[in-house]
Amino acid sequence: MQIKQALALHEPLSLISDSALLDVELMLCHLLDKPRSYLFTWPEKEISESDEEALRRFVQRRMSGEPVAHILGSRGFWDFDLEVSSKTLIPRPDTEVLVEKALELCEIKNAKVADLGTGTGAIALALAWERPHWHVVASDFLQEAAALAERNRKKLKLDNVEIRAGSWFDPHAGKYDLIVSNPPYIDPTDPHLLEGDVRFEPLSALTADNQGMADIETISIGARDYLSVGGVLILEHGFDQGASCRSLLASLGYEAIETACDYGNNERVTHACWPG
Repeated sequence: MQIKQALALHEPLSLISDSALLDVELMLCHLLDKPRSYLFTWPEKEISESDEEALRRFVQRRMSGEPVAHILGSRGFWDFDLEVSSKTLIPRPDTEVLVEKALELCEIKNAKVADLGTGTGAIALALAWERPHWHVVASDFLQEAAALAERNRKKLKLDNVEIRAGSWFDPHAGKYDLIVSNPPYIDPTDPHLLEGDVRFEPLSALTADNQGMADIETISIGARDYLSVGGVLILEHGFDQGASCRSLLASLGYEAIETACDYGNNERVTHACWPG
């Protein structure tokens, strides 16, 4: 089978995926250990029978709705690839908006940073990658998630990140210049939980009580005891939760409260300053 014929396997995937061709390209690149440009440069190159069989198995798994990230065991985020698993949320491109705001809002050279509910470690590792003088403490309630984040940390050789296991602020101590989090924020009754890739992700990483606001409230309340004077709290949230987040933070005494939009122009990240 030629590469161009292998890419044609995307056609049945179009029924279940809006990115069917990209899905097959990523799966084929993984098998060939080549960049996507290789596929377009050598469309008539033959692939081995074993790679063809593996690609067909991948396509069948994708047809069942399984995310490409789970099939390949990794997902690109920021400037690197992260190991992923069914125990954690798959990093989304829109979460990079949170990273961008954190880098923009915290100008302290030796900042101490907390990432709550780190999952794969995506946010913490991106911040540490960009700011080698920052000390980032990332935590997750699940031992499996903390172990996964630690493997990603070691792979990237980031010595300025510390991974801890524990619920929200339990494994943290002292004051932080910056606290970031992408907590669960989907209403448990949201019908979208029965559709697409999220069906394969842990509900504990997706849903929260009180119409998705429970964990955001917990973090916003607790952060007041852990933020230094002038420290910044940054939260990712649902597209329709911006107003609720701003109101919550204002009621808790935060200042300079603003919301940033994601790449689809939806309100996605709200940040605020703790006056002390």
